Amino acid sequence: MGEYKGLDNTLMALADPTRRAILARLSAGEARVTDIALAFPISLNSVSKHLRILERADLVRRRRLGREHLMTLNPKPVDAIAKWIKEQRALWAWRLAELDRILAKEPK
Repeated sequence: MGEYKGLDNTLMALADPTRRAILARLSAGEARVTDIALAFPISLNSVSKHLRILERADLVRRRRLGREHLMTLNPKPVDAIAKWIKEQRALWAWRLAELDRILAKEPK
């Protein structure tokens, strides 16, 4: 379970449409915080709060270049979610197949 330690933070970060839109923007490449903020009808402060949540989930990385803050996408947490979903799907498929097998043995 330790390998999914950040799963809650990642899912919480992805639950918001503004944060998903920021990630979509960053999938095209690195961007300055101020440029990201221009794409949204909210304040720079609000965009910064969204970015901090994305950083906490390790979905974005920040680097400074002088006074500029540049953001890049980090897809690894999304890969971890995809792996978890795949494992859950396999587990539930097995459980349901077992239930079908047990029910098939029941007298009718």
